[in-house]
Amino acid sequence: MNTQEVANKLVGYCRNMQFENAMNELYSHDIVSIEPKGSPAEEVRGIEAVRQKGEQFEQMVEAMHGVEVSEPLVADNFFSCTMKMDVTFKGAPRSTMEEVCIYQVADGKIVSEQFFFTPMPQG
Repeated sequence: MNTQEVANKLVGYCRNMQFENAMNELYSHDIVSIEPKGSPAEEVRGIEAVRQKGEQFEQMVEAMHGVEVSEPLVADNFFSCTMKMDVTFKGAPRSTMEEVCIYQVADGKIVSEQFFFTPMPQG
């Protein structure tokens, strides 16, 4: 798959909240995932660490009400999109979480992802 094809598939999976399918099909085993300073998992490496990060996020969520994902913007081996989640975290009121997502593709797989958002206060 080329970068545009990977981008289109990822956006489709995310719009349908099929994050596990996206990881299984599109992510490299050596993926690097980076989140803003102050996030629970600022940087993780490897598909198993990314899966664990996803599980930790799911454990924080009381209810996921919906997801909006923009069309991907592709340049060379990179693509970006915005994601907006309508979510209720455990012990918190319903809120909207917005982020800019940037991905790098090599050999038809996502090898890095970086998310830009304002982290929630921890503790």
